[in-house]
Amino acid sequence: MALPLSLQNRLVLLGFLAPALILLGAFFLLPLGHLLLVGASGPNGLATYGAILTDRAYLGSLGQTVLVSTATTAITLLIAGIVGLFLQRNRFPGRGLLLALLTFPLAFPGVVVGFMVIMLAGRQGLIGQVSTWLTGDKLVFAYSMAGLLMGYVYFSIPRTLLTVMAAAEKLDPKLEEAARSLGASTARVTWDVLIPGLKPALISSGALCFATAMGAFGTAFTLATRINVLPMVIYTEFTLQANMALAAALSLILGLVTWGVLALARTAAGASVAAGA
Repeated sequence: MALPLSLQNRLVLLGFLAPALILLGAFFLLPLGHLLLVGASGPNGLATYGAILTDRAYLGSLGQTVLVSTATTAITLLIAGIVGLFLQRNRFPGRGLLLALLTFPLAFPGVVVGFMVIMLAGRQGLIGQVSTWLTGDKLVFAYSMAGLLMGYVYFSIPRTLLTVMAAAEKLDPKLEEAARSLGASTARVTWDVLIPGLKPALISSGALCFATAMGAFGTAFTLATRINVLPMVIYTEFTLQANMALAAALSLILGLVTWGVLALARTAAGASVAAGA
């Protein structure tokens, strides 16, 4: 039974919580409230939010952003899950160098990642030159959804990979041995033992991957010349159209969608941890 806190203990607890509460108010609640007010300051008032949710162009932009973010998350989890588990379980010459190369994108901002995709799949990129030599037709996809997806995945793999490796280190190999001794195939062991063991890490890292892709601007600014992802729409409304109210409303909607996914992921990760315990 929990004992009631004394006044002194409450003051101590408040002292520890004060910095977090100040940061929450200064860097989250106040900007969010101001963003809400700015979004409602246009000629349509609060109806601006409803107009966005019924406008085909803005809904299409939101749909494209969610689509590319979901695809980025799925591809990143697949690649990082397999590679992370393999690197954690195996020791071989050059492993450290390979891990360093896989985590190298951590040192680059999104704009640099975008330029790297252009150098690979742009009009003068390596893929275009090779495809011209092989088939006579130049393959260029840096400025399409495929190029944007490549940039997002390249940017997202390092963080997810490190998270998966940390989680794989804690897996008990005896569970796999027991499953194999009972006749389970490799696919069955993967589905019934490895994936449940890595599930909290996959959910949490996948949520962060999705959130990063939803709000990514540098890579989108470099590559999305023909794709209206929401960060680019917000940038256009703010800088070129000087429509502060609409840009603020779009930003708030983008943030709410991302926050909702993060909240669901946090709940799912907590439930999976409790089930595993």
